Amino acid sequence: MQQIRKSYGFVLLAVLATTFQAQAGPGTQQKAFFEQLMALCGATFVGEAVYPAEPGEAWRDQRLVATFASCSPDEIRIPLAVGEDHSRTWVITQTTSGLQLKHDHRHADGTPDEITQYGGTTTSAGTALAQSFPADADTISLIPEARSNQWFLSLSGDLDTLTYYLERHGAPRFKAVFSRAD
Repeated sequence: MQQIRKSYGFVLLAVLATTFQAQAGPGTQQKAFFEQLMALCGATFVGEAVYPAEPGEAWRDQRLVATFASCSPDEIRIPLAVGEDHSRTWVITQTTSGLQLKHDHRHADGTPDEITQYGGTTTSAGTALAQSFPADADTISLIPEARSNQWFLSLSGDLDTLTYYLERHGAPRFKAVFSRAD
């Protein structure tokens, strides 16, 4: 009986610790990653799609420009230009449970695209230089085939390289690598 009480005690402590951590907001690594991104506010990164590697694939022959244009304590907005197309913005937000990545797509007049605000929320600690964002419920509802999507953002240690990577069904789907331009 004593052993059972000890086991329940440990389980209760684990549940309380997990609950407290979830209520406390983003974890240490997620906060550190967000701070790394904040340090880049105003910076511009220029890159290219490196996967899929076949010429002619969407984005493959386009110049990609990501600018850390707007930074607040809870949100970073990074407009992404694909050639002359300026319709995309990555939005990274600190939430009560971690970090969220959304893809904000707009028409030239500023109205939302039919497919917009898709992305995911962190479910693991990640690192101060890399985070992953599995598809959230809103994304699955909006784009059912993206159910298994997982987006990754990573930075090099010197903050001069930004990598955006997407997997679907655990397999590579898209990858772009950016170098700091300023």
